[in-house]
Amino acid sequence: MTGAGWSEAERALVAADPALGRLIARVGPCALEPHGLPPYEALVRSVVYQQLSGKAAETILGRLLDSFGGSVPDPADLAAAPAEQLRAAGLSRAKSAALADLAAHVIDGRLPGLDQVRALDDESIIERFTMVRGVGPWTAHMYLMFGLGRPDVLPDTDLGVQEGARRVYGGDRPGPAMLREIGERWRPWRTIGSWYMWRAVDAKQDDLAT
Repeated sequence: MTGAGWSEAERALVAADPALGRLIARVGPCALEPHGLPPYEALVRSVVYQQLSGKAAETILGRLLDSFGGSVPDPADLAAAPAEQLRAAGLSRAKSAALADLAAHVIDGRLPGLDQVRALDDESIIERFTMVRGVGPWTAHMYLMFGLGRPDVLPDTDLGVQEGARRVYGGDRPGPAMLREIGERWRPWRTIGSWYMWRAVDAKQDDLAT
């Protein structure tokens, strides 16, 4: 589904949640556009980007891809790469080990490909992804949302979504349990509700007060 296809979700959220409805009126249509990358390629990028600023991660990813001819390497090539090659790109030992484990999961079939993953439900995808070293639920949630465009995903540990909820609903920043409670009113469109929470963080606080 493309950004132009979320109008049903927006109408449902406006009807179900007046505070969110006001935010939707200010922000405009949801612009979420799923990228559709295969799980392996998306997770290579996710592992590199973990705990780094966007610019630093982009630099390291560029070095890594350059060392394999300019593109995401075949899993067998990544698995066979010497540790020195990965470290020279700027990857830590932990991230190098995570990429090696990711490649192993693809080679032996434990990590599904794009066609397979599209046929799985959300919980099965989370379970399969989090078997990979260094890949947690948040990363799986991001793939469900931004890779596949699944409509009812709530990344309850995401600090941006939590902060957006604080700005929209007031009070303290909600933790995961409280965010799940808030998110119940967004079902079956929690992905879109979460997207608007990120937009609330981008907005000026004064814009949310009226």
